[in-house]
Amino acid sequence: MKPSITRAIFAMDGYCVWDPSLVTDAHGKHHLFFSRWPIDAPVGFEAWVTHSEVCRATAETPFGPYHFAEVVLPKRPGYWDGDVTHNPSVRRFGDRYYLYYNGNQSDGGWWDHRNNQRVGVAVADRPEGPWTRFDKPLLDVTPGAWDSKVTTNPSCAQTPDGRYILVYKGVGDRLPPPQYGPVLHGVAFADRPDGPFVKHPEPIFATEGAAFPGEDPFVWCQDGRYHVLLKDHATNYSPSLRAIVRFESQDGLDWRIAEQPVFQERALIHADGRREEVHRLERPFLYCTDERPEIFFCAVKLRADRHESVIVAMSLESINE
Repeated sequence: MKPSITRAIFAMDGYCVWDPSLVTDAHGKHHLFFSRWPIDAPVGFEAWVTHSEVCRATAETPFGPYHFAEVVLPKRPGYWDGDVTHNPSVRRFGDRYYLYYNGNQSDGGWWDHRNNQRVGVAVADRPEGPWTRFDKPLLDVTPGAWDSKVTTNPSCAQTPDGRYILVYKGVGDRLPPPQYGPVLHGVAFADRPDGPFVKHPEPIFATEGAAFPGEDPFVWCQDGRYHVLLKDHATNYSPSLRAIVRFESQDGLDWRIAEQPVFQERALIHADGRREEVHRLERPFLYCTDERPEIFFCAVKLRADRHESVIVAMSLESINE
């Protein structure tokens, strides 16, 4: 499958919106989880790391229209995620809902917020909550390892053998502060969707010569195999600049780029056939039914010189591989 025509767009006046993630409740209502932050916040679009909060909108169909419902994970001073919640990725496992995200707290500047990011999870019996948050991150940093400074960008799926895989982004300490690096990805496994997760020690998706080759993984399992969508930061995995690319694996540890790697180029195809090149197209999410992809969601920043962003839903079409 690959995306085809842009079917729906969600935006909010006065806010940047990002990180789409969709789940359907037992009554058939659709709940879109996303991040937002004020468009007039200091440093504009880059205020995702200092002002973001995870929110929820609802609709009667997966293509919307969506209506804002609530802030799901607000500030809670004094905790590891006290200042910022970001990167929501919601899944339903059994009768419960699991909201994976990153959070941070900081009394410092932009880089200090970024370097305090950690992966967490909140759990609820309904998408409307209440959501149980935890005092400690789900996946903390590992001193001396490739992810010794930051864990972020979580995505979780149930594996073919009934366990749970968590794919995430991490930042090491081999490069100078405050950016540190390299920025790579890893996997961890657990017997329960709320952990504890055990990390595989080696990073995945690494590319020689690239200190930050990609980000924003989305993992799912289908037909006994593991799949990941990843945003390429340049042309590290395909000739298409900053495309969404697909990886495959038999075991969740040994990954290879798909034979047709480009899942979505950095452009929107509208119903009238018009192709619109965009500045950023990131945060891939597949809405799946019976573990099969049905709709592709992503976040889009239309122009480099404006802070506005939107969430886009695209229908999928079959391809031969």
